[in-house]
Amino acid sequence: MQRLRWRDSALVALVVLVTSGGCAGDDEPEPAGPERSFVLPFDPGPRVMQRLTRAQYVNAVRDIFGEDIVVVASGLEPDAARDGFFALGAAQTSVSSRGVEQYERAAYQIASQVLAPERRERVVSCTPSAVSDEACAREVLAPIAQRAWRRPVIDEELTALVGVAGQSAVVLEDFHAGLEYALAAILQSPDFLYRPQTGVIDDGDPARGWLDGYELATRLSFFFWNTIPDDALLAAAQSGALDDPEGLDAEIDRLLDSPRARAGIRAFADDWLQLGALQDLSKDPTIFTSASPDLGPAAREGTLRTIEHFVFDLEGDYRDLMTTRETFVDRRLAALYVVRAPASEGFGLVELPETSPRRGLLGQASVLATWAHPVSTSPTLRGRFVREALLCQPVLPPPVGVDTAIPEPSAEARTLRERLASHRENDFCAGCHAQLDPIGLGLEQFDGIGRFRTRDEDVPIDASGELDGVAFADASELALALRGHPALVPCFVDRMMTYAGGHLLTEGEDAAHQALTIELAREGYRVRALMRAIARHPFFRGVSMVNEEGTP
Repeated sequence: MQRLRWRDSALVALVVLVTSGGCAGDDEPEPAGPERSFVLPFDPGPRVMQRLTRAQYVNAVRDIFGEDIVVVASGLEPDAARDGFFALGAAQTSVSSRGVEQYERAAYQIASQVLAPERRERVVSCTPSAVSDEACAREVLAPIAQRAWRRPVIDEELTALVGVAGQSAVVLEDFHAGLEYALAAILQSPDFLYRPQTGVIDDGDPARGWLDGYELATRLSFFFWNTIPDDALLAAAQSGALDDPEGLDAEIDRLLDSPRARAGIRAFADDWLQLGALQDLSKDPTIFTSASPDLGPAAREGTLRTIEHFVFDLEGDYRDLMTTRETFVDRRLAALYVVRAPASEGFGLVELPETSPRRGLLGQASVLATWAHPVSTSPTLRGRFVREALLCQPVLPPPVGVDTAIPEPSAEARTLRERLASHRENDFCAGCHAQLDPIGLGLEQFDGIGRFRTRDEDVPIDASGELDGVAFADASELALALRGHPALVPCFVDRMMTYAGGHLLTEGEDAAHQALTIELAREGYRVRALMRAIARHPFFRGVSMVNEEGTP
C-alpha cells in the first residue's frame, strides 16, 4: 500500500521533535547559511531530459519574443502524465512523427509573427547591408539562441544558423524572410524543446555529478517560474554566482520574491492536483442540471487562486490548506457554494461561514467534480485522490476481469454507501475498497459537481467514515483528520521534490527527503520555505552519473 519508505515512526518523531523545539539540553547554536539541516548523506537521483510542456513552451516563446505572440498550445505535442505528474511524463516522453510536424508548424508561425514589419525591430537591432548580411544575422541570432537554449551558443552552432538565414534570404530575396528560417531552426532544436542535463562529474566520486551553472539556472527557473531563465539568471550562471552559496541564495530569493513565482506555484498545483482535466469537464446535464461548460474552468481557477493566496499572501501552514474556510469564487462558483459573490465580474476572496459543510482542499469543486463520474459521485475515486495525491499511498488497479460497475439502486440498497458495500464484501475488491471508500464516503454529501446535498435517492446521507483509525462524522471532520495525518506533510515534500527534480524519488534520496521534511516543520510548514529549502539542498543540483546498466 505504501510507496514511500519515510513514513515510519522515526521520521514522525523527528518532525515532532523539531516542531516542539528540539532535544532537552540541546543548546548548540544552529549553523547559519545554506548548509543548515542539510548534513545527511544521500545518493543523487538520475539525470533526466524533460520535454517542455505545452504551457512551458508558450511561456518560453512569450518570454523571448513578447506577450503578443500567439501560440496555439493545443496544436503542440500533447503532454503525458506519469504517476499523476506531467513533470514526470515530460522526462520519459519522446516526440511522435506528428509531433515533429506540429513543432515545425508552430516554429514557422512564431517566426513569421516575430519578423512581421510591426514587430521585427524588437529582435533586429541592425540594418542589413544586403539581402544576405552575415554580420547582421549573427548579431540578431546569437542572443535569441542563447536565451532559447539557456546556455552559451558555440561558434559552430551560430555559424550554421547564420548559414541557414543567408541561404534562405538569397532564395527569397529578403533578409528578414531568411531570418525566419533560422528562428524556426532555433525553436525546433532539441536544445529548446528539451531541458538536457549533462552534469559535471564530482572530483571525489565518478558515480556522482552536479548540474553545471546553466543547467542549474534552467532547473531553478522552471521550478519557480515555469519558464526559461531570464537574463539576470543566465548572467549569474555565466559569472559563477550560482556556484557560490551566497550567490545561489540571492538568486533563489530574487526568483521567489518576484510576482512570477505565483505562476510557478500555480503550475505545481495544477500538475500535483491534476486540475487540467477540468478544462474539458463532462457531466450529464440531465442528472446535474447546474452543470455548464464554464464550471470546470471556474473550479480550476478558484482552486489555483486559493492556493496562490495561501502560499504568498498568507504564507500559511500547509496543513491548514486542508481546513481553511477561505476560497476564491466567481459568480458561477458562488452559486454552487451558496455564498454571495464578492464581485460582479471575475474572482474574489470569500470566507465560508462556520456553519458551512465545505472547507479546505476537499471542499473545492475542482476536487469533488474531477474525482467523480459523469453521472454520479464516486467515493472510491475521491478516496483514491486522498490516498495517492495527499498521502502518497498508491492504490493497485482492480484485478483483470473484475466487474467494477456499481449496482443500480434497489429496494435493499438505495444509497451509494449501501450499493458500494458489495465491493467491500468481494474478496477480490475488499482490500482496496476498504482503504478508499471509508474516506470517500465522507464527501458523499457533495454531488458529482460539488453541490452540497443531504439526501441520496431520497434517503438521508450518512457521511461518516474513518481515515487510518480516526473516525469522522462528515466532510468537515474528515478535513481535520486529514490535517493531522502523519503522512500528509512528508507526502507534500515528496510531491514537491518529485516535481522539482523531474523523477520519482529513489532510495538514495531518502535522507534528502527526511532533511527537507524536518526543515519544513522547522519553518512552520510554509510552502515558500520548502521551495527555498529544496532549491538550496544538494538534491536539487546533484545527479547520478551512472546509467541504467550501473556503469558511468
